[in-house]
Amino acid sequence: MIASDDWAVRTEQQVLDEALTLAPTRGWGRATLLAAAKACGLSVGDAELLFPNGPRDLAALLSRRHDAAALAALPDPATLKIRERIRAAVIARLDAVQADREAVRRWAGFLALPGNVPLALRLLWDSADGLWRWAGDTATDENHYTKRAILSGILIQVTALDLQLGRIEALAALDARIQNVMDFEKWKAGFKPSDLAKDFVGALARVRFG
Repeated sequence: MIASDDWAVRTEQQVLDEALTLAPTRGWGRATLLAAAKACGLSVGDAELLFPNGPRDLAALLSRRHDAAALAALPDPATLKIRERIRAAVIARLDAVQADREAVRRWAGFLALPGNVPLALRLLWDSADGLWRWAGDTATDENHYTKRAILSGILIQVTALDLQLGRIEALAALDARIQNVMDFEKWKAGFKPSDLAKDFVGALARVRFG
């Protein structure tokens, strides 16, 4: 089967849909990817063509689907203050995960594996970047990076709480953490890049294992 762009995009989404039904019981790995591909009428060769990096590509596809859903649900940011924009952005991202919450637990366990952490951090960063751009951030200096680091930390912590304990606890943590955005210069002075990676892996583990 020769893949055109249209075919590839459409079929990737179909395989992802199938994988989401399998992942809660089968985990997030190559076996799930191949089973999902087979359910879509694809051969092993087709699956390898579509997903050359195997379940890592599938994991990235899910994260980007959730990013797109969150952005599509957000209102015009011009009507909101910056604090309200960040709160709305994080809640939209939480809502995007809800339909897939059981599969996301296995997805998180997969991304917490040492070899997958760089991908996980990149996907988290991309999520934060998309939300900041929606919020109107145009910084190109070091603030571009530190703002995204702040929001990345908020996203992973609040998502873990939402999946583990529920929305009330997640929103309480979100409201407390939004002050980090307001106190940006103070937060930036104490930020260490290694903190984000450590916190991220811990949060992934909480998503997967509770």
